[in-house]
Amino acid sequence: MGIRERLSGNEAASIAMKQINPDVVAAFPITPSTEIPQYFSTFVNNGSVDTEFVAVESEHSAMSACIGAEAAGARAMTATSANGLSYMWEMIYIASSMRLPIVMSLVNRAVSGPLNIHNDHSDAMGVRDAGWIMLFSENNQEAYDNLIMAHRIAEHKDVLLPLMVCQDGFITSHSIENIELVEDDKVKNFVGKYCPEHYLLNDKEPISMGPLDVQSYLFEHKRQQAEAMINSKKVILEVAKDFEKMTGRKYSFFEEYKLDDAEIAIVCMNSTAGTTKYVVDALRKQGVKAGLLKVRVFRPFPASDIAKALSCVKAVAILDKADSLNAAGGALFTDVTSAMHINNVNIPAVNYIYGIGGRDTKADDIESVYHDLEEIAKTGNITNPYRYMGLRG
Repeated sequence: MGIRERLSGNEAASIAMKQINPDVVAAFPITPSTEIPQYFSTFVNNGSVDTEFVAVESEHSAMSACIGAEAAGARAMTATSANGLSYMWEMIYIASSMRLPIVMSLVNRAVSGPLNIHNDHSDAMGVRDAGWIMLFSENNQEAYDNLIMAHRIAEHKDVLLPLMVCQDGFITSHSIENIELVEDDKVKNFVGKYCPEHYLLNDKEPISMGPLDVQSYLFEHKRQQAEAMINSKKVILEVAKDFEKMTGRKYSFFEEYKLDDAEIAIVCMNSTAGTTKYVVDALRKQGVKAGLLKVRVFRPFPASDIAKALSCVKAVAILDKADSLNAAGGALFTDVTSAMHINNVNIPAVNYIYGIGGRDTKADDIESVYHDLEEIAKTGNITNPYRYMGLRG
């Protein structure tokens, strides 16, 4: 039986970290993720964990410290947002290329400039091809659950890639919701002990890490990273099954909400899915066969699975909370439409950029998208596939 609590998303993340009890946490404060290492530092101070907490001078140093710790054989975690993630940029790539299973809580926020501290997904989308596994969380419960599963996925011998758990800044990070926590002993048993095969402090196997990788080797090493990302798909599902046995909560690559008989559907990520579910329920009462596909696993991208799930709808809208500024739609849109095309699923698809810089996304906005889809489903015509939702003027 789980433990019922009322927590913010940041509190939930910090408690997950406490239950995991990593060897090292290195972090630098940045809104809206600051509370995660702040709460965790109190657990260090009162002896609830025996983690080595490293208060660094920048986010670049935070990721560098995690890389050093993980390379030495320790389990390392951190948290950041937006510009902090940007400051980590070089080390984000180094962490994945060195195959170090660091786990990071990324509280999504708009990347400057101009300066904005509110939620969109521009930070996560900026590193979507950096070689990190990326899990997205609709609410506080999912942010907590994803962190509990994270190390089991990242540290698997066939994966060995860093992993970030995303949640929406302020919308979930600072909002208090009911949540069910797993008992400490169960989390400890589920996560297990980190026992890397190769690490710097192993005196029986002297190795070096981070050497120069020129023409003779880099190509092959990048192919190995790509293969590890492919391998992670199977591991993600295996870990989710074990988590379901422990908690009763079921997870997969994505959630299908009333999608089995839907004629029109929205694809989105993170907290917007909650608003969309509310709209789907309201439209269903009116006889509109609306559905939702909520992406949980963005990297690796479950292309064939998403294409299959959408194959029976008559029209689909993909919502992106970040604009790729490429004249061809947002990142989620291009991934979903590419997946459909490659898998011979030919249905009308339209992209909506929304919520930039924390712009409110209301039920009325989501409902207007479904009404647009109804018209597209009738005619099959899309005059403009690249659209904005909630934009003034």
